Amino acid sequence: MVKTEDISTMAEGWREVFESSRLVPPHSQTVRLAADSHSSRSHGFQLSLSRLTAAHRPEEVSDLEQDLTYQLRVTLFDRNHQHFFGKTWKSPPQEMKNNKISFNEVLYFHTSLQLPSTVVVLELVSLSPRPDGSLQALGRGFTVLELFTNKPEAQAADGDRRLNLHHGSPRSLLHPMLKDTVDYSSILKTIDGAHLICVVKSHPALVSMMHLLPENVLVSGDENIPGLAASPAGDALLRPQLLKMLPFTLNRLTISLQPSLEKFESQLLQLINVDCHNTKQPGPEGTSRTVVIQERRLHVGVHNGWCFLEKPQVVVLEPLASGVRGRADSTSKQSTLAKDSSATSSLPQMLALRSNLEIRLTNHQALAVIFQLEYVFSAPIGRETMLSATSTPRAAFLQCLRWGIWCPFQDSADWKGEEIQLVLQGGAKPNPHGVMVYSTETSAKTLSPVPLSAPGAAQEVSEAKDMIMFRLSSSLERKASSPKASLRTKQEDVSCQRRSPSSPSKGQKHIPPASPPESPQGPGLSLSQLAATSRYPTISHSSSALPWQQSFPSLLHPSPLASAHQLSHVACSAVSNIAHLEMDLQLDRDVSPSAQDEGDQLQELPFTPVHAPVITLGMNAPSSCSVSSRSSLAHLHSAGFPDIVDCRGQVAEVLDPTEPVPFDPQREETDPLQGNLLVFQFLAFTRIPTAGVGPNWPDNIYFTFQFYRFPPVTSQQLKLLTGDTVQQKAGDPLPCVLASINKDGTFNSGSPGLQVQFRVDESFLRPREKRWFLRYLALHTMHIDIWDSDSLLLIGSTAIELKYMLRQGKTAVQALHEVEVLTTDYVGEDTLLASADLGRRTASSPMTVHTILRGRLHIRTGNIGCPVDPGRRRAADVMSSPPHIITPRKVTGGFRGGSLSSRNILQLNARNAAQAQRLQIDQAQMPPFRRGIRADTIMPAEHNLNEPDGGRHKLNCMAAVHQREGKEDAKATKVTTKEARLARELQHIKPFEECNKTEAIANMLSQAITTQHLLYASLGSAEYMEFVLKNPFNVPQTITIHSDDSELSVITNIEEWRYFKALTKTPTSLEENMFHLDEGAPGPRVYLRPKESIHIPLKYQSFLCDHTMALQGPSFLPTGKSSEMAKKNLSNIVAAKTIKVMFKTDDGKPVAICQVNVEPTPHVVDQTFRLYHPELCFLKKAIRLPPWHDPSVADPDARSHISVRCSDPNIICQTRMLVPGEPQDVYLKVPGSPSPHIKMFFVMVFTDKWMAAPSQIWQIYVHFMERVDVSCVTGQRNCQSLVLRGKQAVRKVQCFSSHPQEIEVDPKGVFILPPAAVQELQLNVQPWRAGSRFLYVNAVDVEHRRLVTAWLLCLSVHRPVLSKAFEVCVPVGGGRGSSRKITYTNPYTSSRKFLLRSDHPDLLQFKEDKFQIGGGESYTIGLRFAPSQSPGSVEILVYVNNLEEKTEETFCVKVSYS
Repeated sequence: MVKTEDISTMAEGWREVFESSRLVPPHSQTVRLAADSHSSRSHGFQLSLSRLTAAHRPEEVSDLEQDLTYQLRVTLFDRNHQHFFGKTWKSPPQEMKNNKISFNEVLYFHTSLQLPSTVVVLELVSLSPRPDGSLQALGRGFTVLELFTNKPEAQAADGDRRLNLHHGSPRSLLHPMLKDTVDYSSILKTIDGAHLICVVKSHPALVSMMHLLPENVLVSGDENIPGLAASPAGDALLRPQLLKMLPFTLNRLTISLQPSLEKFESQLLQLINVDCHNTKQPGPEGTSRTVVIQERRLHVGVHNGWCFLEKPQVVVLEPLASGVRGRADSTSKQSTLAKDSSATSSLPQMLALRSNLEIRLTNHQALAVIFQLEYVFSAPIGRETMLSATSTPRAAFLQCLRWGIWCPFQDSADWKGEEIQLVLQGGAKPNPHGVMVYSTETSAKTLSPVPLSAPGAAQEVSEAKDMIMFRLSSSLERKASSPKASLRTKQEDVSCQRRSPSSPSKGQKHIPPASPPESPQGPGLSLSQLAATSRYPTISHSSSALPWQQSFPSLLHPSPLASAHQLSHVACSAVSNIAHLEMDLQLDRDVSPSAQDEGDQLQELPFTPVHAPVITLGMNAPSSCSVSSRSSLAHLHSAGFPDIVDCRGQVAEVLDPTEPVPFDPQREETDPLQGNLLVFQFLAFTRIPTAGVGPNWPDNIYFTFQFYRFPPVTSQQLKLLTGDTVQQKAGDPLPCVLASINKDGTFNSGSPGLQVQFRVDESFLRPREKRWFLRYLALHTMHIDIWDSDSLLLIGSTAIELKYMLRQGKTAVQALHEVEVLTTDYVGEDTLLASADLGRRTASSPMTVHTILRGRLHIRTGNIGCPVDPGRRRAADVMSSPPHIITPRKVTGGFRGGSLSSRNILQLNARNAAQAQRLQIDQAQMPPFRRGIRADTIMPAEHNLNEPDGGRHKLNCMAAVHQREGKEDAKATKVTTKEARLARELQHIKPFEECNKTEAIANMLSQAITTQHLLYASLGSAEYMEFVLKNPFNVPQTITIHSDDSELSVITNIEEWRYFKALTKTPTSLEENMFHLDEGAPGPRVYLRPKESIHIPLKYQSFLCDHTMALQGPSFLPTGKSSEMAKKNLSNIVAAKTIKVMFKTDDGKPVAICQVNVEPTPHVVDQTFRLYHPELCFLKKAIRLPPWHDPSVADPDARSHISVRCSDPNIICQTRMLVPGEPQDVYLKVPGSPSPHIKMFFVMVFTDKWMAAPSQIWQIYVHFMERVDVSCVTGQRNCQSLVLRGKQAVRKVQCFSSHPQEIEVDPKGVFILPPAAVQELQLNVQPWRAGSRFLYVNAVDVEHRRLVTAWLLCLSVHRPVLSKAFEVCVPVGGGRGSSRKITYTNPYTSSRKFLLRSDHPDLLQFKEDKFQIGGGESYTIGLRFAPSQSPGSVEILVYVNNLEEKTEETFCVKVSYS
């Protein structure tokens, strides 16, 4: 046991640094201004002070002045607020020689206040000795150094400076006359001949050590900064080198308060309540205003005397009885005040931290661990009633009660593994957090039944001290490997740049003086959350304690995990290729430091794919042939699924999925039943035993898929029902019937299966789209993702062929499919565990993709023909004019007068009617007496406002308006009908009326020459059109064509024009060299003869679309619904817009306007990919294209024109043209996002040169997850900690792993995650296969079935060191197997208990899974080998583990089946 009684004797080195590093914080408004103006990141600077030239002194000087030495003092100053801040640096005393003082000092500092108001004040001070030996300082002048310019980027003005000294003291800068002064030289008097030579420049090298030094502190290179390695040259800050930080684990932490926890908190609450009673207005008689304890926190941080190296971690403590393990009974702590003051607990109470805490330390004497005990109190804001303590709104406040400091490297005491007892301090003493602390003496003066002023009681209190007890051990020794520590060490330099050092000065500068004492915010509750009605239970010692109050488990706040590795886990789900692949597992630590040095420019080698492994399409296609036995089919048939019947009630004709389907487009188009009701029935799911999961996994599932251009479908939760009466066979698992789950958790067994329907008829299809829809059914497959609805993990993917939904003239068809659900596992090369290569792997290690069969999905597809009303057929389907030619329509009617609104212009033949309405006049320019009057009076239509006597008529109209307004508004006075008043109003309105009339006339003329065209557009498809442009003049004109949207352009290339004309079969003429292109012109120009008409080729094509998507998780349908009709709303489509193409003459006047109204339509998704990648880093992936051959193209080199586009402009998507015979890849570079965000986008692949329509559209999902690297050994348990952070609301969370038999998550069940809280998760990883693998852990909101956080576990599993090897032969067949024995001797001197494990439990079983033997004794291990039906050999590893699942011995048994 290591016991520390006094801080002064324990932390002399730390306290010396701490007391010498006190600094003044900057002005709060300056901090906010710097944060708002630019990035608040701190930058490092170097200030070199060379020499100072003083004024010429007379030759005769006194002896006293000859003994003078001079010192330079440097301080930061904010001239806007006249505020000195930081810490004054003082140079060593120097003598003056020849009127010159050589300082030759280099100062360093870093600051985020890069504002012109931030300057450096340098003062020259003379030091003269006093009789008592001290030095008297006398100011000899000062100068001001400007650091930053007025430029927006606020860069430091680097270079040499010659600064003139001014008379007086720097205190003169505080004079009101100098406030907001930019140039001090115009006001301050300069000392003739005195100047200072200095150099200021930026110093980026300080970035690596900014976490060791607070902002705005001027230090020299020889300053004592714990955590910084000393430099042989003396200047440690020129090129800072950091001491190595090692991880340590702090556990078994308890705090005891005197005289006991109950009395301490009871007396504390009594003092606070008395203080509230004295300072606030008391309530009515019989009521009390009680303050309760909301939370008990402990801040733990590492401090080097200057600042905290990292933000202190905040944990929540729990009250426990001394010597009692487990959670204390919450009701025992809810005692009233009277009970606390009259009784004493039988057992002393204490505060405890249940879990471990990891901190990082470096071996330095002045490095200290700081503990701060903080209580969160809750007080009522309004009047508190006696009914409930929560019926009144409550406010929260924080108070520091105790703090302690411990320097682990102060002396040579061996504290590792020993219990450390530390005395906690209180009262008005300086502390690193810079907060007011509850006085220690206060507890001795509190109210209690026994007067504390008695001598005996006072003596008892003085002897007892508040203590904190804990143990500290090295994490490297505690764990076999520490992935978290390695990650932090890897990111040490990067994380230091991002850290904001937490110091007393910096912590206080963000809080106004009127704020409560500052404390770093913890994860449990923030002030704003505590002020509201608390969702947390309140542990109260007042009379308002309620039965629902209880305690929560402790919450940890370790440093966040960071990953700099560019590992990519990729999941690809294609139509014919269902793969979930990872990228390379190349660790950054394998790169030598010399590889980062700059060198000569490298020469680029011939291109080779680097985004390995490449996703190859056309591989691992799911099989759709039925493999179920007749008993399985009979089980499905007896489930009672609904039949698919036609419109007459007859059962649909059954098609065999294994037989080819003839496709006759003519028969489909001439089918009298033009409507189609497409039905998908999800019937059952057959589980396949998979390594790492249990036999009953999955239990609940849901599906996601997208059919044609309907919105994506997310099904409801479906329960897998297993027949209790049916005997299951190991070799032939029966399919589990799917049943929908209701909102109350029950499942609908009466209506099995899930049915989804899509109606495709004339109201859904666009003109001439029927042929494309039939082609989609004939050639495409539909991709389906199957998810575990409990863990939200992807089970696998499959695809079904849609060609069996073609009716070919039949009234209805159906087909039963049994498709395989596949996923892929990505495994690297096995590595042998060795001391030299622990956790290392070469970059060229091969990686293998394994296809895993997860199950079989039974699905029935059908198509029911529906009749269509002939009267509903659109005219667009039978229009005879070419749809791609836009011809301006001739207007037969003329304008007869009336309103100039665009609505009436479009209806020129309608009756002209005028309404007396208010003009749309700007309220700022309207006369005051005209504002606020409603205009809704309708006048007869016979009158015309444009007649010669329209002025008089207008006056009458206005009078009628006033009369109507007077009737409707009772408060308004009656409007007089004086003609003079109306005339004045008309005079004010005329200018606005004329302006409005001019705009209306221009709008009317523009509408007269505008031709509307409706365009149906989808993502990536080019829509071709030709506009007939006519020159209406008798003279030639040069017309400039301008489009207000870049997606609608003019085709100027003759080859492209010819291609689109042939593609759309447009029978118009083609003219070469028709357009003239000028640089800087708004568009191409075309020459027209008088009265000539030409066709202008236009093309609309958009590659951008909406990327909104539903949240991951099953949907919640109304109870009792077993079928779902897909909605017809559109999703992921291009934006609807109106585009105008202007045809203007040389004088800028338009001769024609083509207005294209873009009507968006969804696009067809051909393939789906799901990629998994670590968060906040780029994903780089290559997708290999299959050999492309278009039989309609005669050019054999057509494949060289493959091009790609992406729907997200922030994603880089490209392909490169290779030589014939080489594979072609599509390369993606996707920016990262935080976990668990899912980014979705589309990739369009074009196989034609002019990109008329995409040959394929891929939908790509990128799941971003938190990466965790784990290095472990097969058969041995490895512990890993994860951090789960709460959001804005309370959630019920449960964690799931992709391989439950290899990963155990603690806590296992559902737990409460409060807002802004931090929950530590413990992972117990025990893999059985060596190599590089990827596993997943999901934190799921069990109430809403939504993903909270996702982790990607990158396992690097090594083979163990073998102790012995054996060989055994097992006969093939017979069904009996073989038995063998192995002798094991206990190497310990004491009795031990061992566990037996095997990496092939299906092939090898033990007689006893665990055994206990005495020291030095031997035990015979009985082995039972399962029989095999085929010859071969396999190596089986036998692990002898201890009770903590650590491997003691490993045996290798090679089994030969012959």
